[in-house]
Amino acid sequence: MTETQRQNAAEGTDTLSRLEQEGEIAADYLEGLLDIADLDGDIDMDVEADRASVSIISDSTSRDLQKLVGRDGEVLEALQELTRLAVNRETGDRSRLMLDIAGFRARKREELAGLGAEAAEEAKSTGQPVKLDPMTPFERKVVHDAVAAAGLRSESEGEEPQRRVVVLPA
Repeated sequence: MTETQRQNAAEGTDTLSRLEQEGEIAADYLEGLLDIADLDGDIDMDVEADRASVSIISDSTSRDLQKLVGRDGEVLEALQELTRLAVNRETGDRSRLMLDIAGFRARKREELAGLGAEAAEEAKSTGQPVKLDPMTPFERKVVHDAVAAAGLRSESEGEEPQRRVVVLPA
């Protein structure tokens, strides 16, 4: 192994351990919140696409965790930001941690990927740009990825909170 390969391997290990540390800090923070709110849930940690990913899951049939998702994921977004701030406070580094609660984000990702694929097909068949409704940054990212997978380009336009994806024909 060359020195460059050793250095790259060490950097990859450092990145992984940093992301695992972010996940552990986030899990501790979220466990505290669950205790305060007297809600049941298990914490699952992972590293996906160069970011820590933490999920709160529950095997109970109660809808308690839905309170932490809120309408259209608004509470989830706020909790994700608070969790990122908790990680930042501990590490001193900005976190790109992704939080999911009760599978909300996973379901949303599937729905948005379908929307992106449909918009790409429409742009291909009509030859016209397709403008989608305003979305959050997470939602736009998923749609951009789906459009790229369909072989087209897309871009975001507008200002928050009215920023939207425009799918461009070939």
